Amino acid sequence: MPEAALQLSALLVEAAQRLRMAGIQDARRQALHIWSELNGLAVGRALLATDATAEQSSRFLEAVGRRAAGEPLSYVTGRVGFRHLTLQTDGRALIPRPETEGLVELLLDRVSSGVVADVGTGSGCIALSLAQEGEFRSVLAIERLAPALELARLNHALAGAPANVQFIQADLVSAISPESIDALISNPPYLTLSEYASLDPSVRNWEPAEALRAGVDGFESITPLLGQGLTVVRPGGWLALELDCTRAAAVAQLAERSGWRDVSVHLDLFGRERYLLARRSDTR
Repeated sequence: MPEAALQLSALLVEAAQRLRMAGIQDARRQALHIWSELNGLAVGRALLATDATAEQSSRFLEAVGRRAAGEPLSYVTGRVGFRHLTLQTDGRALIPRPETEGLVELLLDRVSSGVVADVGTGSGCIALSLAQEGEFRSVLAIERLAPALELARLNHALAGAPANVQFIQADLVSAISPESIDALISNPPYLTLSEYASLDPSVRNWEPAEALRAGVDGFESITPLLGQGLTVVRPGGWLALELDCTRAAAVAQLAERSGWRDVSVHLDLFGRERYLLARRSDTR
């Protein structure tokens, strides 16, 4: 076997050992994934690689060290897949989850044109997916935190800069005119303070707390979204929210009391009550 191939083989073995010693179970797979992502290769192509330059080796081992220290894999590689997109991801925003892909699907099944607002856009995953897959005249990507909005703008460029996406720095729906949107979609913070404190350190120590914590009862963002959302969604328009499964029924009851109609709770891919859909009355 050529010496260069032995060098790369030894490098991957060393990386897997470091990850395994850090308690990471699928250490070999993650080492290969990191190498592949850093070098822009599919895993199959990475397996055929025959050498590693000094610069590649240094970058790779630095990334492995970050993963061994507990940093999420998506932050280490800087890339994550979401529906049909490949996005940049880092500590400025929550890592997009497969569950959130289901929220996009549910809304697109009901409305795919007009104006939609993604409140708390974070990385931009929801807004950019709606812009790519729907036929919306305008997609409002709203985010309170400037660093997250910068990341969303970067992902907008990576996604081909769809012209119908507008970025707005604002809190919740404060920047939306009354009865001006056909749908409101959001994956808001929904963990109680105690739930946040008990999160796995791989999430709590790395992902932004502002995207996760929602006060003592977990309703800090959801309650105003339900109330204020009625004023900005047009009659007959839709609301789609991602929820904590333990409070889905309570959120549905609150939505009905707030004045939303046709309120329904839907399951995620793991069979948990994860999404709320509702409509504004045609006459109100």
